[in-house]
Amino acid sequence: MSTIDWYIEGIEFGNCNCVYACPCQFEALPTHGHCRGFEVLRIDKGHFGEVVLDGLNIAMLYAWPGPIFEGKGEMQVIVDERADARQGEALVKVLYGEETEEGATHWWVYHAMCDKVHEPLFRPIDYEVDIEARTARVVIPGVLESAGRPIKSPATGQEHRVRIDIPHGIEFELAEIGSATTTATAAIRLDLKGTYGQFNRLRHSGKGTVHA
Repeated sequence: MSTIDWYIEGIEFGNCNCVYACPCQFEALPTHGHCRGFEVLRIDKGHFGEVVLDGLNIAMLYAWPGPIFEGKGEMQVIVDERADARQGEALVKVLYGEETEEGATHWWVYHAMCDKVHEPLFRPIDYEVDIEARTARVVIPGVLESAGRPIKSPATGQEHRVRIDIPHGIEFELAEIGSATTTATAAIRLDLKGTYGQFNRLRHSGKGTVHA
């Protein structure tokens, strides 16, 4: 049961190794039988108790040998180096699913499904995102580089727009889907090219997704 009141709202971008219609969003098995990816979030508004989190960025790398629900995964959290000690501690707790009701957020689920949790990193996170344009750029020096763009039709070369709408989702309600490419060289390595890219507004609290 959540004891510290917290809330985080911002713009999230993520990339995993599945096809554009990420099977997890449809209660299906991963495209290649396993799951690898990352997410990054710009916190527009946030607090953890009295600790203000506005303006900070956070990211997470993850990998599972099979579907997420089978567990045995690993994860690593990256926190904006601009965070002070209290902010950094608060963000790590939130991303580990602490001070959160059981199963209420995807962060809680990710942590629960990981056997190995690598030490968190505190690094500069250079992150630009535009949900409407379905574009993003992420650079975490020595850790990760990623870029997102719209899906383009192989027949016409024109941009194709598609959304995933999950009214009771534990991560988002509505996400724009695009194509993304990511390279990561930290504890969890990624080499993703033109796979599922996700652009969405995230609103989380210790009780779960805060629906608009």
